[in-house]
Amino acid sequence: MFSRLTAIAAPTLLVYKRNRWRAFFLVILPSRLHKMAEASRKSPEFRLYLKLKPEQWPIVYHPTYNIGFLGLEKLHPFDSKKWGNVFRHLQASEMLKSDSDTIEPLEASDEELLSVHTERYLGSLRWSINVAKVTEVPLVALIPNFLVQRRVLKPLRLQTGGTILAAKLALERGWAINIGGGFHHCHSDQGGGFCAYADITLAIKFAFNKCDGVERAMIIDLDAHQGNGHERDFMGNSNVYILDVYNSGIYPMDIHAKKAITRKVELRHGTKDDEYLQKVEHHVEEALNEFNPHFIVFNAGTDILEGDPLGNLSITASGIIKRDEIVFQAACDHNIPIIMVTSGGYQQCTAQVIANSILNLNKKGLIPRSQPGITEVRLPIVTSDK
Repeated sequence: MFSRLTAIAAPTLLVYKRNRWRAFFLVILPSRLHKMAEASRKSPEFRLYLKLKPEQWPIVYHPTYNIGFLGLEKLHPFDSKKWGNVFRHLQASEMLKSDSDTIEPLEASDEELLSVHTERYLGSLRWSINVAKVTEVPLVALIPNFLVQRRVLKPLRLQTGGTILAAKLALERGWAINIGGGFHHCHSDQGGGFCAYADITLAIKFAFNKCDGVERAMIIDLDAHQGNGHERDFMGNSNVYILDVYNSGIYPMDIHAKKAITRKVELRHGTKDDEYLQKVEHHVEEALNEFNPHFIVFNAGTDILEGDPLGNLSITASGIIKRDEIVFQAACDHNIPIIMVTSGGYQQCTAQVIANSILNLNKKGLIPRSQPGITEVRLPIVTSDK
């Protein structure tokens, strides 16, 4: 359209070559409007990218993260109250003085989920039997779907919105933590392992599409289980580097998804602190020497904790705290924004371990409340006015 307009304007300029205003309106202004339209299409305002207030921590949490459904949630080993317990532990420590110290995300809509998920998959979640398979709680199949949507899937959609928001906040503030999220077994067309939405994939893809200059991401997945969901989603994508450290002898043992792992570290049952921390520190540093991401997604599962019924590793609580410190320190040393999601962890004590790790990161100066000086080199992004 604009090339045609320029062609039409050319002879006009020959006649009115001294008339600069006519040249401006016929040629220069249309060209500028075209460039503005292109920029607008690349970086529109985005509903889920809420604005952080100066007094708030870049910590994302919503009271509806917790799942409660007549006690049926207790039939799965996952602690469905974990997220709220983490928040309460942080309040008890006085790191968080009030509910308003954190930012509440918006629920991801079907339209936003469709940027990654297929219509077939999202449609399948309208049947309770399919949600039962994803959450691994068979009795959910007997519950009317409108209740399943409200009590099970809505909290997971809120956590998904939280991960998407945390990526934006990390690019602005240097770091962000979503107290929920980390649904790393879900990919575009299938859920599983209590993971109904591909929040990590969504967060990365929205950052690529909505944030100027953001083109490369690294996933550091340190949950006890292989992150087969995001691996399938980013298969063959050279802009996403995946470091996955997991127990090779447990679910999901997805051989096809392993092809997408850039740096694979497989552990044996019963791996202990010394071996684990040495491998994490070595491979995180090597990964960052090989690849220079614009931001890191750290899937900080605590199912590596000794005694976890599904992780089958033997890492102590202090080992988990040290692991998280290693990852955040590496991100800080390389001046890379980092988002942390909490992912798996199937013991009642898990929430306290996560809270203690966050407190340690703050004590070490790795997650300061105020905006760090390194934000001067942060990549600019377009945010919503909300």
